[in-house]
Order: sequence, then C-alpha cells, then structure tokens
Amino acid sequence: MARGSVRTKIFVVSMRNAAERRRIFIDSAIPDAISWKFFDAHEMLHPDLHYDEDRAIVTKGRPLTKGELGCYSSHYALWKQLINDDADQYLILEDDILADWSFVRQLIAEDHAEAGRDYIRLYYKKPAPARILQKDFICRATRLIEISGYCFGTQAYLLTKNGANRFLAHAGDVTRPIDDQMDRSWIHGIPNLAVFPFPVLERSVPSAIGTGRFKSYEIPQRLKLKRFVSRNRQRAGYQILGRRRFRFQL
Repeated sequence: MARGSVRTKIFVVSMRNAAERRRIFIDSAIPDAISWKFFDAHEMLHPDLHYDEDRAIVTKGRPLTKGELGCYSSHYALWKQLINDDADQYLILEDDILADWSFVRQLIAEDHAEAGRDYIRLYYKKPAPARILQKDFICRATRLIEISGYCFGTQAYLLTKNGANRFLAHAGDVTRPIDDQMDRSWIHGIPNLAVFPFPVLERSVPSAIGTGRFKSYEIPQRLKLKRFVSRNRQRAGYQILGRRRFRFQL
C-alpha cells in the first residue's frame, strides 16, 4: 500500500454528557485537514464481556469500579468496530489530551500493519524498562521504543486490524483494568510499542473514571490465599517471559 493510501480513522472516547471536556478538545487547535469524531464512552459492561468480582479481586487485588468497567468496554467496543470497518487502522484518543497534530498527521499516513507495528502508544503514565527499535521515527530525534512491563494509560494509541483481533482474543474475561490488560505483551503477544518523546500529553483534569480505584481495599479472608498465589504467578510470568531481554535505553 502506497504512503498516503492507508485508511485511518480517529476516534475520541468521551462521556456523552462531558460537554466542557468536549468543548476544550474541540478548541485544541486541531487542523481542519485531520478528520475525527467523538465516540460515546460506555457506562456499563459491554454485553460480550464477562466480569466476575471474585476473579478481579484475586487477579488485581480489588474489585473494578464502574468507571473502569465502562472504560474497558469503550475500548473493547472500538476494537470490535475496527474489525468490520473499511479503515485499516484507528487512532484512539481520550478527550483529556493535548497533541502535536503535525506529528499525528504524519503518523496516521503510515501503513503500520505493513511495517509490522500493530499497536503504538503516543503516551503512557509510568516509567518502565524499554529498548529503542528505531531512531528518527516519523521525524528526526523521535524514537520508536518497545516497553516491557506495566506503564499504564489509554490516552492515545494507534491500532491496526491485526492488533485489534489479537487484543480481542484475550479480552473477553475482565479481571483487570483495560490498560493493565493491554500492557501484558508477554501474554497476548502484541509488542507494547510507543513513541518517545511523547507527541501527546494528558491534561491535568479529574479523571472521568473516578478515584475510587485508589482507595485501600481489604481482601476477603476467603480469597487471600488465591490472591497470594495469583500475584506470585503473575510476577514469575513477567520475569520469565518479558523483562529479561529489556534494559533502559532512553
């Protein structure tokens, strides 16, 4: 596929009633040449997903909040939509971001599936081990990196049809937040790629998901042993399958 012929659609995940956040996003100097649309965020669990609170406690150490389930469902729905869309790839954004639209315009003109890049983050929240895959990616002094481990955040990422299919294959049972699930490259096999320095930043506004997930949670006695075993298995799997071949190279 020739450069410029790739079909990219941009969706901005936003609560239907988030009028002020939407207004600020619309006013954020988006070039007229970039076409995009809001995607109404889900507020309930997607009907194709299954959530069991006990399994979430064993896996994550706490139940997931209503906001987390809605966030999970929103991204899951977009992945399903991409599979049947005439687009080749989606750029998925959240409504609390600031973007370098010049970089974004060049990024979405590339056929990332042809290049074997099925998932590229434009921002993440937590430092994590990474290695450089390509220097001068898209523009000079920008690097394409591969991340190992958890770095969190779904604020901005590009996804191909192949990436969507592979995420969907591992996403049906909801036991952790969606960004945790997407970070687990050692399980689903999709390289956790990112652009550095970030061409997208998160604005300092209250999270639409809420802060309930940060409150302390006392694991029920009946689940403490299962949680202990699960946590140690997850750590061992990460050590064996993911972390060993990475080192900081930024």
